[in-house]
Amino acid sequence: MNDASLTRRRILRAAGGLLAGAVAAPLLPVAQAAQTSQPAKLTRNTDTVRIGWGYGALPDIAKQRGVFEKTLAAKNIKVEWIGPFPNHAPSIQAVVGGSADFGFWGSTTPALAAMLAGSPIVFTGFDVYSPRSTAIIVKKSSNINSVADLAGRKVAVNRSGLGEFLLIAALEKYHVDRSKVEFVYLNPPDAAPAFAQGRVDAWSMWSPAVDIARHANDAKDIFNEGRDLDFLIDYSSLVTRRKFTEENSELVRAVLDAYYVEGAWQSQHSAESELLVQREAKYPNEVRDYLASLKRVNQFHEPDDAAFMAQFQRAADWLAQRKIISAPIKVADYSVKV
Repeated sequence: MNDASLTRRRILRAAGGLLAGAVAAPLLPVAQAAQTSQPAKLTRNTDTVRIGWGYGALPDIAKQRGVFEKTLAAKNIKVEWIGPFPNHAPSIQAVVGGSADFGFWGSTTPALAAMLAGSPIVFTGFDVYSPRSTAIIVKKSSNINSVADLAGRKVAVNRSGLGEFLLIAALEKYHVDRSKVEFVYLNPPDAAPAFAQGRVDAWSMWSPAVDIARHANDAKDIFNEGRDLDFLIDYSSLVTRRKFTEENSELVRAVLDAYYVEGAWQSQHSAESELLVQREAKYPNEVRDYLASLKRVNQFHEPDDAAFMAQFQRAADWLAQRKIISAPIKVADYSVKV
């Protein structure tokens, strides 16, 4: 495969989310001491849920399999799929703008940034997956062999997202002054050709887009989230508008439960899940087989999980201290248990 084959369309397809492999073991979150207010009873004022999706994310596989829709149909709930979205930020914008009721299981970091900017959204569920696969990649021919070698170089990242925080964490860990590295803010469909054509020297990106780019450009990792990050900073999350959650807590509960059912299938069918993602994203078999080999496992959490919320708060504080998000934020105030 040559550089030109890594098209905007394929990266758009590949960059939609973090999940392309197994999900959820154990599947059902363990409820702990409540961190947030809980509605007195489940409520509902519509029979339709509009759910955002992106290529490679959990909703992508749910959409293709059709079981998710049948699970909700049994509760007289109709599903409309909104998307695809290239990353979490435009998914959040769709929720804020009212064209979608749910984002996909996307990064918590841009969601926090949106909340600080006044967006009326809340977290209703979280997912921690392993092994982590976001990475900073460089071409093997670049003579860049370590994070220290990024000084004086250009690195593509998505603003206030996984790419940016991973680069900052890497520079901090290896004592490289941030001012010595040029952050080039690009969304995945634009970052892919920039990296392929040499307009940036490195790219900080998540799976499966980072895996496609590594394969297509004979690239390598110089920093890998699962291997090199000292503690977890970002999580997958499901967001809704606060008002929708208050008025339709029954639907939010039903959607979360349907995702757990979907996760049960994925945890037992890693190879089949990757085939579904590949069918949409059209990436090489070598990339598919590598992703399947990871056998990623995910743990869902909800806002009444005190231990998880403390971990999430630590991550939010880290992001605020480094100005990846604009100010400190109390994550429990933006998380609703249904």
